[in-house]
Amino acid sequence: MCRSTVAISAPGKVLLAGGYLVLDRDHTGLVFGLDARLHVHVQQLPTSPSVELSEIIVRSPQFNDAEWRYGYRATEDQGGIEVVQLKGHSTSTQSRNKFVETALAYALSYISAVSSADFGSTSITIVADTDYYSHPGSNNCPSPTRFVNFNVPLSEAHKTGLGSSAALVTAFTAAVLTHYLDQSQIALNSESGRARLHNIAQAAHCAAQGKVGSGFDVAAAVYGSCVYRRFSSSVLEILGEVGSNGFATRLRAVVEDSHPSNKWDMRIDKSAAVMPHGLTLLMCDVDCGSESVGMAKKVLAWKKENHEEATLLWATLQKGNEDLARELQRLSQGCNSIPQDYKNLSDIILTIRSLIREMSAKAEVPIEPIVQTDLLDACSQIDGVVGGVVPGAGGFDAIALLVRDKAVPSLQEFLRTYSTTSNVESGPVVGQVRLLGVKQEMEGLMMEDPDVYADWMR
Repeated sequence: MCRSTVAISAPGKVLLAGGYLVLDRDHTGLVFGLDARLHVHVQQLPTSPSVELSEIIVRSPQFNDAEWRYGYRATEDQGGIEVVQLKGHSTSTQSRNKFVETALAYALSYISAVSSADFGSTSITIVADTDYYSHPGSNNCPSPTRFVNFNVPLSEAHKTGLGSSAALVTAFTAAVLTHYLDQSQIALNSESGRARLHNIAQAAHCAAQGKVGSGFDVAAAVYGSCVYRRFSSSVLEILGEVGSNGFATRLRAVVEDSHPSNKWDMRIDKSAAVMPHGLTLLMCDVDCGSESVGMAKKVLAWKKENHEEATLLWATLQKGNEDLARELQRLSQGCNSIPQDYKNLSDIILTIRSLIREMSAKAEVPIEPIVQTDLLDACSQIDGVVGGVVPGAGGFDAIALLVRDKAVPSLQEFLRTYSTTSNVESGPVVGQVRLLGVKQEMEGLMMEDPDVYADWMR
């Protein structure tokens, strides 16, 4: 059977407000999609009529030697489809890619539960927009091309913190499902189709991470910018491992939300995430990311040990985050021809930053490190820069700035010669800061033209 070639992209994300709080269902996060996208192209491998192959080849051609070959087999008792990396059949020296492998196993297992598809042999190509990764030695101008050869092994690439794993799992899962299933089984342009994709992508991403996270990054990859309240972790705890008895049946129930007592309960409000006309969300790469998992563990441990103090601080932060979303909505409703006053928005951002630094000090976690404080304060002094934050879990990922359109050239010029003023004795050192060529993206998952990626096919 000849299957259609498909290409799908998913946006990056920035959690502008709600870092750590979004882990708790009592709180929400304001997350914006970013127009830096991760793309997945899927096509059937041609074979002669007398030859049958059962191999799925995954490539990431922007990186050196980034290829993974997988075999697959159906397990007994509705256990789903197990995939195995075929190291002996590849010249690749890449180690296991847990996100690709898990997403593939989950997608194939769901497909096996809803159809009798013959998987055959398939080629999957992953391409990332340039700004997903740092470019040592680059200047402060956005990259002139959408896709570049990073010319390093994937393990040596420096992420900019735009949510590459969630975008990868979402686009990868969507592309595999669309390649093997017809529109009656998965229609990504429908509300039910998006919901099913969201559910399976959340399940696969959590399994690959080895924990049930908040899921805001996957939600943004599927739906785009939104105010997000997380799902109860119990919805995924029934799944078990791929290959275990009944896994495919349980996965189908989770994906289709058909379990009688274990329902998805996240809240995704796209109408509450807006950006006023004339204001842009920009990202500045500092080229030294953080390990957000370890930081989150420390913050949650502090919260548990200091429940009353932490509860009060988080409630105050939640109010600040809600004030931020409301002020952006208020400014969006104004007349575009009348200059806006952004002082209230700036004050709200400063209040949130102050509370974040308080939590950072109490939990002894570098959510807004001193070098990031210096950078944010310096940028905020530029006329037209309303303010900024170290988004999400904080640390040394790219910072987020709200900038009036007319101020972008001044910001670029300032960053050309910027250096921190603080004497940092330990920890990462911020060198040249690069303004990424990304901005807010309201849309989530998109179908793409497969021909766009012709230069990266072989």
